[in-house]
Amino acid sequence: MLRHSRVFRSFLISYVAILLIPCIGGYVSYRTSITVTESISIENSVIQLEKSQELLEHRMAEVEGMTRQLAISQEINALMNDRGTERDVYGIWKAMRNVLTFGQTNDFLRNYFIYLANYNLIVTSGSSFRPEHYYDYFHYDNLSFEEWEQQVLGKTHRSEIKPLTPFSERDVKTSVITYMQSLPLDSFNDTSPAIVVVLIDQKTIAGLLSGLTEQSGGWVHIYDAEGNTIFLQGEAAQDITKLQADPQFDKKKTSQFYGGDLVITTRSDKNGWVYQAGIPRSTLMEKPNQIKQISWMITGGAMFIGLLVGLFLAYRNSLPINHLIGVMKEQFGKDEDAGRNEFDFLSGNIAGMITKNKLLESELHRQLPLVRDAFLKRLIAGEFESRDEIVSAAAQADIALRQGEGYVGILQINGYAGMDTVEVLNELNAARLLMKQAVTELAGPVPMTDSGSDKIVLLFFSEADRLPGPAEEERISALMEKLVQHVFAEYKISMQAGFGEPFAGVTEVGQSFDQAKQALEYAVYLNKKGIMWSHETQIENTTYYYPLDTEHRLISTIRAGELEEARKIIDSIFAQNLDQRELSVEMKHQLVGEMKGTFLKLLDQKIFLESPLFENVKKRIIEIAFTGPLEAIQQEIHVIIQELCGYIANKKKDSHAQLIKQIYQYTAEAYADPDLTLYRVAEHVERPEKYISQLFKEVTGVNYSDHLIKVRMDQAAVLLKESGYTVDEIAARVGYNSSHSFRRAFKRLTGISPSAYRQSCQD
Repeated sequence: MLRHSRVFRSFLISYVAILLIPCIGGYVSYRTSITVTESISIENSVIQLEKSQELLEHRMAEVEGMTRQLAISQEINALMNDRGTERDVYGIWKAMRNVLTFGQTNDFLRNYFIYLANYNLIVTSGSSFRPEHYYDYFHYDNLSFEEWEQQVLGKTHRSEIKPLTPFSERDVKTSVITYMQSLPLDSFNDTSPAIVVVLIDQKTIAGLLSGLTEQSGGWVHIYDAEGNTIFLQGEAAQDITKLQADPQFDKKKTSQFYGGDLVITTRSDKNGWVYQAGIPRSTLMEKPNQIKQISWMITGGAMFIGLLVGLFLAYRNSLPINHLIGVMKEQFGKDEDAGRNEFDFLSGNIAGMITKNKLLESELHRQLPLVRDAFLKRLIAGEFESRDEIVSAAAQADIALRQGEGYVGILQINGYAGMDTVEVLNELNAARLLMKQAVTELAGPVPMTDSGSDKIVLLFFSEADRLPGPAEEERISALMEKLVQHVFAEYKISMQAGFGEPFAGVTEVGQSFDQAKQALEYAVYLNKKGIMWSHETQIENTTYYYPLDTEHRLISTIRAGELEEARKIIDSIFAQNLDQRELSVEMKHQLVGEMKGTFLKLLDQKIFLESPLFENVKKRIIEIAFTGPLEAIQQEIHVIIQELCGYIANKKKDSHAQLIKQIYQYTAEAYADPDLTLYRVAEHVERPEKYISQLFKEVTGVNYSDHLIKVRMDQAAVLLKESGYTVDEIAARVGYNSSHSFRRAFKRLTGISPSAYRQSCQD
């Protein structure tokens, strides 16, 4: 009877264990699954809102950039400064044609206009209106014509944004936010010559944020620093006012639950806008299959553990059951399937990785011509900020820069101007290919890239024994003459060539390219066959030299803190206008005005707005006199550039010092970790490993690996002197898995072994 009681008790205990443990495990796994899913959903929602914020800010930045481009537009400036009594119809038409192109790449720019105060005229991408006529078709519902004229057209605006306002567009009701900027950018009076007004429809903004409302059924609210609504959409939008007024709602938290919604809040560092999104809590649990799968996996594991516990208890409390289990193991143990072979798994995966790596290398090799072409196009366009960037990009493209000096030339195929049919383009493709092959046969591997459908740009980098000069120009001229004769004799292709002045550094390639274009245009104008050099042109210059790409290159160079490169660009600009041009007083004033505008635009960027020298430099720029000698203005600009580049250099030094300090601190905390490597350090400070390696070596003068060894050995010396740990224990405490490696490193650094060092300290 007792035996049967023990068997019954063992069964009872086993049954309870089998059921209770899985139930508890299942419940815990279910709650864990919900928590994990909820956390992942919150994180994904925050990321989605941040991406939408970044996209919206990018579009608004393009809107601001468009107004700055209009500020330097010759046509717009001519219309703003026109004081004639008759309307410049051609100038307005030309301005309308240029305005039309801006809205083709950004849907935020589909509806905007320019108001010209001296004409009392509104110019749009499709037509021009008097203000009263424009108001008849497009107007704010809450503003009369007089109020609209006073608040929008009659004031000076500096990147001003009018919050979300009801709006009628040809009797179609909608809501818009309005971006307003006066022209020129330095307008400080109550009125300005021109105003750019961009109307951004609420539906356009809604398209950027649709992922937060359509998928989740929630709401999105964007408002400025003063609390004015910029955008509002969603099912619970009517409760926004209640939420903002509730003192229990913490506006500083990134995510929190309010009512039945998860409210996510982010703030823009650029314009102070606050982005809020409300997602129903039920939406966070839309993945029951994943929860179910995870719950069943954890519950199954818990059931398996419970089964083992039950079998153990049954075996201990019931010999017959234990004996039965033993028999079952003896009978069925040999028939169990063998486990998976880990070696086969690893070898298969490694083989796959090697195959993929070879495919990647093959694809990179196939893409090399495209990389070279992209590099050459960026080089001649002057898009690089520094010489180091050019050298690195050239190495990536496998292009030898040699001495960094040489000439830029442009070859043009004659007879195809203005012809864009498919047959002509195919013929030009073949002609360019034949010309490139001919150049390679005559001159060897010369860097080349296409410029349009009928032009090829060549870069002749000088050798150490063939520096730029008359002899090199004569050699290139003879080479081009052979090329002209060869392609005409072989393929009946007629061509002309233009070459610029020699560039003394790779950062001046863009300037030489511009000169080559001018020389080619002059050769076409004179119908001169063969080659035309820039110094042979006798073009009468009626305007100043300050192309847009040169301005962009100057701005990017100063932002990078490249003082010498920025000085070269300024000297080149003044050399072009002083030595090669006879500027009228008006042209001189316009040149000085444009250069002042460039530096004022540069100061408007965030890095300089926050600097202590902002007000002083801005005052110096404004005080540059239009009537002064260009040489004196050049010297003043040199001083301003030196201040700006010096500020950037100091910022970089401070940033580098802070980063090195962070590396020192992290190393001092984690030196005992045997897995501490430069990769781990780079991961901690959130910088690329290669960048950290170069920066640490440049700032401290030693490699990081040597610094880590010194930190470990210093700590080891303290432990050897003050503690009773063995050498093996000390090796483990300072991050060495092998005491032999520790002894060798200690002796290499100090000159004696750890045991000898401890003995010397005791003596």
